[in-house]
Amino acid sequence: MKLNWGTGIVIAIIGFIGFIMYFVIAMSTDKNYNHDLVTEKYYQQELEFQHKIDATKNANTLKEKIKIERTNEGVKVHFPTDFNLKDIKGKVFLYRPSDKQLDFEIPISLSNTYLLVPENRLLGGRWNITVSWNYKNKDYLYQEELVY
Repeated sequence: MKLNWGTGIVIAIIGFIGFIMYFVIAMSTDKNYNHDLVTEKYYQQELEFQHKIDATKNANTLKEKIKIERTNEGVKVHFPTDFNLKDIKGKVFLYRPSDKQLDFEIPISLSNTYLLVPENRLLGGRWNITVSWNYKNKDYLYQEELVY
């Protein structure tokens, strides 16, 4: 049997489609490739977006801004010194974009002007830090990327 150009092109296209389909099926069924969403409650977070915008504006109007510092002990989150430490309520959320199992949250409980996130909780790499707190019934929000 002799193959002509048309038959050869059809065989090549079928072979290429089969090759691509193999990789699509292999990637979508393999457990090593995790296809998680950034967050499970995406729509709920979208509805709270205006509240976050207002809280971020409140944080930007402060005379003394919140400061995040990397030290040997871990990460220090410095709060404004003119705030009464006992009136600050909130949380610090550390989000790891590459692995959601490493995400964690620390409630704000201050005895000094800073909150220390211990070094043993942080692996090297990129972290998104979100500090949301309430002081005298006013909400504040600060977000920063940190490479640890």
